[in-house]
Amino acid sequence: MTFAPLDPVRLTADLIRCPSVTPAEGGALVLLQSVLKGAGFDCQRVDRNGIPNLFARWGEKGAAKTFGFNGHTDVVPVGDAAAWTHDPFGAEIVDGWLWGRGATDMKSGVAAFVAAAVDFVTQTPPDGAVILTITGDEEGAGRDGTRAILDWMEAQGEAMSVCLVGEPTCPDTLGDMMKIGRRGSMTGYFTAEGVQGHSAYPHRAKNPLHALVALLDRLTEWPLDGGTAHFDASTLQITTIDCGNPANNVIPARASATVNIRFNDAHTGNSLSDWLATHAEAVETETGVKIGLRCEISGESFVTPPGDFVALVADAVQAETGRRPDLSTSGGTSDARFVKNHCPVVEFGLVGRTMHQVDERVELAQIAALKAVYGRILARYFA
Repeated sequence: MTFAPLDPVRLTADLIRCPSVTPAEGGALVLLQSVLKGAGFDCQRVDRNGIPNLFARWGEKGAAKTFGFNGHTDVVPVGDAAAWTHDPFGAEIVDGWLWGRGATDMKSGVAAFVAAAVDFVTQTPPDGAVILTITGDEEGAGRDGTRAILDWMEAQGEAMSVCLVGEPTCPDTLGDMMKIGRRGSMTGYFTAEGVQGHSAYPHRAKNPLHALVALLDRLTEWPLDGGTAHFDASTLQITTIDCGNPANNVIPARASATVNIRFNDAHTGNSLSDWLATHAEAVETETGVKIGLRCEISGESFVTPPGDFVALVADAVQAETGRRPDLSTSGGTSDARFVKNHCPVVEFGLVGRTMHQVDERVELAQIAALKAVYGRILARYFA
């Protein structure tokens, strides 16, 4: 059977027209399952706790060489739809650009790797397998998205040898950056319990805000580190301080503060949690204000060391774009933080300038070029 090349621009447009705002499936995974089944992929929905996920494999289960792609079809809300130049779910093409929510993050990336994989296995079937893992829960909590697929794969004896996540990675020009790791992310929630009183008689009260200010000053006084071989310095940011006090002459009884830490491989989420707790206990002892702490660790830092897999991807990017990508660990978190426990993982995708913005859009030429990069990666991997 002869298959015509799959147009990634048309597929991206079809996906944009699916209103898949987290956690709604919106028809996006149904569409992809239909396309992939038609190309001979074995497809399984791996939904968990109402979150939609898709697993698709071409080739034999347990193949010695199995290349994986990972991505998501869910998108963030559009915000004020009236502020958009074009319908956020209209997928309009104007002056060489495709407009719509998810155009950059990351329906174009999914369309590009689906199109590259379909063309590759139908035109030059490899000695091995290709696996696509696509979730509807990357923009949400992430508990039942890629993690659910990986849990299911482990139970079923499915495995990827390596994986490429198709998130936007390039700051300015297609080809200028790929991700070989990510910083860890965690949030610390502090609550301070003092004694309410009149602001004119502070000796009769215990001000929880003073305790929190002292604590936050300690946490921000010195840098966490100076960076490591593959990472910039870790950062701690105060994101909110609250007490809900409407009166200017009352010392409140309670107050709270939140900090977010993006950390490198000099730390773990647990070591930083202990560090926060140590400082909280010290301030509690000094002030007599009880300070509670709750930590949420979104992901640990990781790096895929430069080697054969990283070089293969970088070589393919350079061959198609003319640019050697910088190897970076910058930015926020992605689902690569889950995949790294399964197999070596890197990320490469489009320029991400308009992601999550009003008037999100992608240049048509970038989508075609990204498909070509992914196709070359597959060809070189199975050569």
